[in-house]
Amino acid sequence: MKLIQLPTQAFEQRLSQELEENPALDTGKELEEDYDADLSNEYDDDYGTENETIAADDINVDDYLSDDEVPSYRLQANNYSADDDEKSVPYASGTSFGQHLKTQLNTFRLSEEDREIAEFLIGSVDESGYIRRPLEDIVDDLAFTQNISTTDENVAKILNIVHDLDPAGVGARNLQECLLIQLRRKEPTASIELAINILDKSFEHFTKKHYKKLLQKFDITEVELRDGILEIERLNPKPGGSYAGNTKMIEHIVPDFAIRIVEGMLELTLNGRNAPELHVSRDYNEMLKGYKDTREKTKSQKDAVMFIKQKLDAAKWFIDAIKQRQQTLLVTMNAILHYQEEYFLTGDERKLKPMILKDIADLIHMDVSTVSRVANSKYVDTPYGTKLIKEFFSESMKNEQGEDVSTREIKKILETVIEEESKKKPLTDEKLATILKEKGYPIARRTVAKYREQLDIPVARLRKKI
Repeated sequence: MKLIQLPTQAFEQRLSQELEENPALDTGKELEEDYDADLSNEYDDDYGTENETIAADDINVDDYLSDDEVPSYRLQANNYSADDDEKSVPYASGTSFGQHLKTQLNTFRLSEEDREIAEFLIGSVDESGYIRRPLEDIVDDLAFTQNISTTDENVAKILNIVHDLDPAGVGARNLQECLLIQLRRKEPTASIELAINILDKSFEHFTKKHYKKLLQKFDITEVELRDGILEIERLNPKPGGSYAGNTKMIEHIVPDFAIRIVEGMLELTLNGRNAPELHVSRDYNEMLKGYKDTREKTKSQKDAVMFIKQKLDAAKWFIDAIKQRQQTLLVTMNAILHYQEEYFLTGDERKLKPMILKDIADLIHMDVSTVSRVANSKYVDTPYGTKLIKEFFSESMKNEQGEDVSTREIKKILETVIEEESKKKPLTDEKLATILKEKGYPIARRTVAKYREQLDIPVARLRKKI
């Protein structure tokens, strides 16, 4: 169950760990015959090592040996993709975001103490590029941790220097200040000046999109207001995010499956990186043969046999667990593929059928928790993009014809309706509910609001544009 839950990259790391810790397990193209040992002992959760109370004399070494030279324990099949892509994970390199900012301080003439304060402020910048701590707290920290006695006014003066660093807006204490710093760096024009006035004097009206109040307050036309708002929309609300060196972790998704349409038929493959070629080490095979030929074994030899058997048992268990993992992944995804065949052939999310974990669990005669482990952590590469498998699952509700339809289908229609609405007069949740009812989906206003929030779509007032 632990192995099933692992996505491809984590599985590769787990495999590398096992290969490193168990010398009896090996990988490569030259594979050994399947070992038919009678594994009557218990294994622990991770490595399958047996209870050490078994006497070495009771071990039948022949169970672990084979005269058959034909390698058969290959964990490959026709439904594994070759996946010749680069297997290394990309990583961020170079100077850190903080170091990038500190380097720029060299262009300013600062006293030793002011430089230390500036570097301390830079150290307080979060990953979005903001300093979210009150200056009073920073003054206290400077006194206690850096032994620097200073004032709020002096720290504020040094902070203005940090505001001159790139990227523009870094070191701001809030969104309003961040946007104003960026605007004041631009070449002054009528629209820039208006944008500065809007943010400086009517920030709340702007954030709540009270456009009529802005028109009245600044005595401007809709065209002028639109130009001013356009200047604001071009700004970066998270200046820290624009610096690649600030990335703490690069999320690199490796699809666990691939679905292709071949001559109108769906074809499913498992990523080849999930199908390693594993076998029991030939060296351990030879060692066992050597101990088998020894008629009277010393204590150290018996201990060696015991150690080898433990490692062989663990290797056999791990190989079997991987094979079971592959079979479970394929069986589960194949059931999902056929259940949602119409969607995978067309890519139209409105074709997604209502499907819950129990539906698939019943089809493949497995536990719901097993299907959940596959759905929550695995990705599939489709002709329509790489998708998280759990996205194909949804609850159902009845339409006006009494048919079960997927909530995903309703959300897609809701999303389409909102995209096509007039942005000068966005549709309220009540009107959206009416439109959906006309389309045959009788759902309440509060349900519309819930689906809208799940789609990360704001309320009508915040969707308004001039």
